[in-house]
Amino acid sequence: MRRLVTASFVLSFSVLVGQADHSFVGVKACTPCHKTDKQGKQQPIWQASQHAKAFATLKTPEAQKVAEKAGVKGAASEAAQCLKCHITAAAGADMKPTFVKEDGVQCESCHGPGSEYKVMAVMKDHAKAVAAGLIPISVADGSAEKACKNCHNQQSPTFKGFNLKEAWGKIAHPVPKS
Repeated sequence: MRRLVTASFVLSFSVLVGQADHSFVGVKACTPCHKTDKQGKQQPIWQASQHAKAFATLKTPEAQKVAEKAGVKGAASEAAQCLKCHITAAAGADMKPTFVKEDGVQCESCHGPGSEYKVMAVMKDHAKAVAAGLIPISVADGSAEKACKNCHNQQSPTFKGFNLKEAWGKIAHPVPKS
């Protein structure tokens, strides 16, 4: 009996850990569906944003000066304290081969690692997608502001204040109502 209880516990724990263990797949996994009119052309909105260029900015002479002034040793594009806000999943997260750090701050920065929710069968059902790791973001419930302020805050050496309404106006990408 003791073995059965132990085995049941181990199996249950493994399932729970497996559900929480999502990998980052990168923007290329999101693009096929999220570039369409039906989905609100979300990928092109992101592509035109500063988020898509966030990693590239670290390779500029200006970024290097900011990094040096902040005490960074070496290249800004390789420094953990810069990467934590200039790419998605900087801190040793599980990344699939489709993930490209040069894509900057992409979908999974806000919506969570997509390995379990990226497939159409899951994404068609919002509740299933959330159960599979999708993080819904909303201005109304404060989750958008909280997500944005993970990086847009006083710890950033280039912070000049943050206006959610203005910022959201530049990056909002809702799915159109059918």
